[in-house]
Amino acid sequence: MNPSIRKTYNANFTAEKYDQFLKKLDDASPLKVEFRVAETPVFLTDDFRDKLITAGNDIIKTILQPDFKQLTKRAIPEKWQVANENDHPHFIALDFGVCRDEIGDIVPKLIELQGFPSLYGFQSFLGDTYRDVFDIADDWSVYFNGLDKESYIELLKKTIIGPYKPDEVVLMDVNAPQQKTAVDFYITQNMIGTPVVSLSDLKQEGNKLYYEVNGKRKQIKRIYNRLIFDEIESDPDIFKKVVDIRQPLDIEWITHPNWFYRISKFTMPYLTGDYIPKTQFLHQLSQIPADLQNYVLKPLFSFAGQGVIIDVTEQDIKNITDPKNWILQEKVNYEPVVQAPDDGVKVEIRLLYLWPNGDKKPTLAINLGRLSRGKMIGVRYNKDFDWVGGTVAFMQK
Repeated sequence: MNPSIRKTYNANFTAEKYDQFLKKLDDASPLKVEFRVAETPVFLTDDFRDKLITAGNDIIKTILQPDFKQLTKRAIPEKWQVANENDHPHFIALDFGVCRDEIGDIVPKLIELQGFPSLYGFQSFLGDTYRDVFDIADDWSVYFNGLDKESYIELLKKTIIGPYKPDEVVLMDVNAPQQKTAVDFYITQNMIGTPVVSLSDLKQEGNKLYYEVNGKRKQIKRIYNRLIFDEIESDPDIFKKVVDIRQPLDIEWITHPNWFYRISKFTMPYLTGDYIPKTQFLHQLSQIPADLQNYVLKPLFSFAGQGVIIDVTEQDIKNITDPKNWILQEKVNYEPVVQAPDDGVKVEIRLLYLWPNGDKKPTLAINLGRLSRGKMIGVRYNKDFDWVGGTVAFMQK
């Protein structure tokens, strides 16, 4: 991370500025931010930025393989198969831990990946807010590939809205206003005009879907999908009460729900490269490693770190009754490279790609950062700390 701007930023940081910063975030939508946002952005060196880009490119090559769909056919649980899958994901998110390699260099290491949208609206606004409150110079940017805010929003519109009118495309989640990330939904609505709806708001007539606005029905041409099936799995009768979105419907998915599973932990064993931790499907493990302390055990079909076993034992592996649905992954040890006022903080950087229809490949557009002092990255592991939480990385233009 860039040491000179870090020193300047920390020297000028005040609690009053941070309070002002949080207020601006809360005032940006009808809802307050329901997750912790860190006191600082991340400032990347050119060298680390380039390593991130290289690491991302290597992974994208695998996703672009002609046989990728065949490789990942087993990734989609039968009960969550959704009709009318398209030929590519519209969003790709790659999570990298910031680590130190064997010769002491700071390098990215892949943690997880997903074919699902992240906080594409909020992250842009977050970068603006850090810049405004903490006086970050204009030659630092949160965007990749020469994008600025204007061209980024155009790419976002091209991906999500495409040839339709904004009110023909809905951002949909289960109980959308109650989601912890709902602030992103409303910031996205402000940016590109897509209304926010809940699963229960969808109305079906034949194969067409509608939602109501000002007492009138409006046909939905596209769903910007933010619903993760894990969140409705506890209710086996859910599709008796709301529209069964798995059936063939006369709508386009942005992105299709099947891609959430195809590009996921399931993809990890197929990836290779300097920045990819060794990963195997548990049922293909020929021998349990002697150094299990250097591995983590992850269920394929879980969300937000649930079910992950960090301190793996041989008995843990033997206790798994469905080894086809688990991976054993080389442990990634985060290096505390961001200097807080009292100590170093660990970092994870998520590269966020946009892939509109008609483009041959995805475009790396923006990023999301997370700071942690806990055993794992994530809110539940960092409840009692400061200088942790959601953030964004700036890079020099």
